[in-house]
This record gives sequence, C-alpha cells and structure tokens, in this order.
Amino acid sequence: MWKEKFIQYLRVEKNYSSHTEISYFNDLTQFEEFITEEGGTFDPAHINSTHIRIWMSRLMEQGLKARSVNRKLSAVKSFFRYLKKKGVIVQNPVEPVSGPKATKKLPSFVNDPEMTKVIDDPMEYSDDFRGHRDRFLIELLYLTGMRRAELIALKDTDIDFGACTLRVTGKRNKQRIIPFSDTTKEKLKEYIAARDAEIENKSPFLFVKEDGEPLYPKLVYNVIHNHLSSIPTLAKKSPHVLRHSFATEMLNNGAEINSVKELLGHSSLASTEVYTHVTFEELKKAYHYAHPRAKK
Repeated sequence: MWKEKFIQYLRVEKNYSSHTEISYFNDLTQFEEFITEEGGTFDPAHINSTHIRIWMSRLMEQGLKARSVNRKLSAVKSFFRYLKKKGVIVQNPVEPVSGPKATKKLPSFVNDPEMTKVIDDPMEYSDDFRGHRDRFLIELLYLTGMRRAELIALKDTDIDFGACTLRVTGKRNKQRIIPFSDTTKEKLKEYIAARDAEIENKSPFLFVKEDGEPLYPKLVYNVIHNHLSSIPTLAKKSPHVLRHSFATEMLNNGAEINSVKELLGHSSLASTEVYTHVTFEELKKAYHYAHPRAKK
C-alpha cells in the first residue's frame, strides 16, 4: 500500500518522469521481496539498518556493481524519508547506511613507443600546413599534458623562447608555466614559420585553421581521434588520453608526483594520484609476465 502511495507522491508532487517511477517501483519491489523472504512480512516500522546492509551485501554477491547498488539504495532512502514525513516510522533506518564505493576507472593512456609511431609516421599526415599543424598539435599535447581548451587558447605571446617555457591558462584562469626542450623549441619555430608562410590572416593564436581563425574543440577532438585510431587496443581516443599519457610516462620514468601535479595544473594531489594507480597496474603486469613463479 505505502509503496503505491510513494510512487503516486513522486508522480504528483515531485513530478518525476515515468522512467524514474518505474525504476523506483522495481527497486522497492525487489527490496520488499528480500525483506519478505527474510522475515515473512514487510513492515517498514520493523526494518532496521542491519536489514538494509544485508540486502546490499546480497546485491553485491549477485554481481551488481557499486553504481547499481547505490541507485537502488537511493530509491529505498527516498521511500523511508517519505514514510517518516508521513509519520509511518519514527526513525529512518537508511540514514546511517552508506553505499558501496564505486571503483574508479583507470584512465586510458598510450605508451611512448605507440605515441612515437603516431607522431613520427609520415603516412599519418598530409603534406601541407594542416598535416604539419595536426602532427605538432598532437606532439605538443603529449609533451606538455595540456588540456584541449588550454591548447586552443595558446597565443604566440605565451611562448618564451629564451627560457623555453609556455605560459598556460587553465581552469578559473589559473596560469602555470610548462618547460619545453631545445628540440621542441626548434619545432615550435618551424611550425610558426610554416603557419605564417601559409596563413594570410594574422592571428594571436598559436594554432589556427587554414583561414587563420582559431581552432575549436570539436576540430581538435577529431584530429586526435583520427590519429589515435591507428591504435586498435586503445579504448578511448580523445585529447584527454594524451594528457593521461603524459602524466603516466612522467611517473613511470621517475618524476616526483608533486611536480606532475604542478605541470598538469591540478589543484589537488588526489587528482594526480590516479596516475600512480596506472603505473602500479603496469608494474603488476610486468611482474606477472616476467617472474617465473608469478603465475603459480
């Protein structure tokens, strides 16, 4: 009875969609069936937090992911909040219950030999300004770990050839300095010379289209996606993969995590720590592959 009244409440007072109504109804029905199997009757006044936790454990044992369990828990939480509001129960048994933590997906990245193939393969790029631009654009993202928006916003005046640094403007207009090598300095000069020889309309931006206008996000995405498509094992082929690849290679080759944090422009070290998990996973793979007793 109360379940049906709750669903009506969602429809009339909360204006929830029919899809959400069905989802909540199914989740509550599943919970009701579990309680009935355990105790014989479904009486909200006699349900406690232990019942909730056991139900969640059963769901996890059945193979449900943390995200799905948390969605079902959200439906049950809303239901008991409604019952308390209506005076059916005095205490909400779900309040002290926390859902399972969802495991974070490790970021996709490309190792250096594969990136070298993508950047250096002459068959990958057209023999004109666009090809030159696309190739250097990919290389600079991989060399610096910049975000796509940061690359698009780069201007010639952000380059200090004397100090070999780039001034990058990140989120919330926070600026940081990224160093580059003498080799990259020469490539920057070569690219700018090729751009200025080809493009009539002068622009303050480093990377431009053939008409001199600045790049836009979808164009950069397409460039990266098209060229990373040569790596069939790569799950994602977005500009952010190059940022992940930069961070992973830095840590794999001994960079201190706080230095990588500053180069990426992260405000919190927690955002950078995900890449230590990537490198640890690579260490585990290497161990299981190389050690004669690792598989025993």
